[in-house]
Amino acid sequence: MKQLLLVFIGGGLGSMFRYLISNFSVFSNSKLPFNTFISNIGGCLIVGLIIGWAIKNNQMNSPQTILLATGFCGGLTTFSTFAYENSELIKSGDISSFLIYTFISIIFGIAAVFIGIQIAK
Repeated sequence: MKQLLLVFIGGGLGSMFRYLISNFSVFSNSKLPFNTFISNIGGCLIVGLIIGWAIKNNQMNSPQTILLATGFCGGLTTFSTFAYENSELIKSGDISSFLIYTFISIIFGIAAVFIGIQIAK
């Protein structure tokens, strides 16, 4: 039950941060949904840092890891919005933006996790 509460609290905080990032209008004139990109890549970097720390300190199932990696990063990142925004790019006929957004999201996301783990170790 304690783990569920930690995920709940972390997820709520992560979702609040995602909401704040989604309302940040620096990239509002772009074809690409950069606010979701920032949430997702930032979450990937944070989860890499947390997992790297957890591996280093043998804390994979610790309350901190559950709160931050599963909860906070789970709430911060969003595959459903990523998929929706890609479907909108396809529906609008903007295939090049769809391909660019998908490619950079996957490559940068994986790289951010890897970098986070390496920094934390």
